[in-house]
Amino acid sequence: MQPTKPYRDFSEFLTQRFPFKVQKISINAGFTCPNRDGSKGRGGCTYCNNQSFSPGYGKPTKSISEQLADGISFFSHKYPEMKYLAYFQSYTNTYDNVEKLIEMYEEALAYPDVVGIIIGTRPDCMPDELLDYFAELNKKTFVLIEYGVESTLNKTLERVNRQHTWEESVEAITRTAEREVPVGVHLILGLPGETDEDILSHAVEISKLPLTTVKLHQLQIIRGTAMAKEFRLLPESFHLFGLEEYVDLCVDFAERLNPDFYIERFASQSPKSLLIAPDWGLKNYELTEKVKKRFKGKNTFQGKLHSHKNHYK
Repeated sequence: MQPTKPYRDFSEFLTQRFPFKVQKISINAGFTCPNRDGSKGRGGCTYCNNQSFSPGYGKPTKSISEQLADGISFFSHKYPEMKYLAYFQSYTNTYDNVEKLIEMYEEALAYPDVVGIIIGTRPDCMPDELLDYFAELNKKTFVLIEYGVESTLNKTLERVNRQHTWEESVEAITRTAEREVPVGVHLILGLPGETDEDILSHAVEISKLPLTTVKLHQLQIIRGTAMAKEFRLLPESFHLFGLEEYVDLCVDFAERLNPDFYIERFASQSPKSLLIAPDWGLKNYELTEKVKKRFKGKNTFQGKLHSHKNHYK
C-alpha cells in the first residue's frame, strides 16, 4: 500500500519524540580527526573543508555554552517557545579522552532549553565505554549518533582517504543499535569512481542495517581541499550531477531504501565563497520541494523497491 507521504522525513521523527518545536544548534568543540593528526593519516578526507558545513556562529574560539547562547539567540526571536538539540558537528566528536568528552556533552545538556544531543563522528572512533555512556544517557534524554560512512565501497573510501572500511561502519552501527541508541548515517552521493549503480547499491546495503536516520549530500568540490586539486587536474574522473539528474537520483535512491528509515536531508549547501561545483543556485528546502514533486510525478515512494531480505546479522 502506498503511504500518504512519499518519504519519512526527520521532522516526523522529532514530532514523535517532542511535543514542541526543536532546532539543532551546531557546535564546534575544537576536535580533530585520526586521519588529520597522523594516528591514521594526514590531510583528512580529500573532500573535506570543515568550514563548508559549519555555520557562522559555531567558532571553536568560543566555549560550548557560548556557542549555544549564540545559536539560541539566532533562532529564539522567531520561535520563542522553541527547544534545542546540541549538535556536535565539526570533525570527529568522539575523538578524545572519554572523561573529557562526557564533560563537554554534559555542559551542552545542562544549558537552558537544550533537550537532547546529536553526535557526528566516524565509525572507527566509538569505544564501548562511550557507547555505554550514551546508552545510559538515552534513557534520560534524546540522543542520536550520526556516523559519517560516506560510501559502502571500500575502494571509494580508500580513494577519498577516509582511513576506515565499510565493515567498520557496519560494526559501529550494529554496536550502537544493540544498545538501543538511535543511529544515523551520512552518505555522499557521487564520490569519484562511483557509477549510478554503485550509488543505488548504497541504499540497498544500508537498508540491511538497524538505522534510524539517513542524511544524503551531493558531492561538492570545495576550495582548499585535496579533491579541488584533483578536480582541476583530472576533471574527467568526476561526474558532478546536474540538478534534475540529482533529483531523479534521490527518488531512485529512496525507492530502494528501507521504508522505516527517516531521511534527514537530500542535499547540502556549502557557502558560495567555498563552492567550486556544482552550483545549482538553490537552497536546501527548494531542492527538497523538487524531490517531493518528482516523487509525486513518478507516483512512487520510499521503500517501493526495498526488499526486507539479507539483513546483516
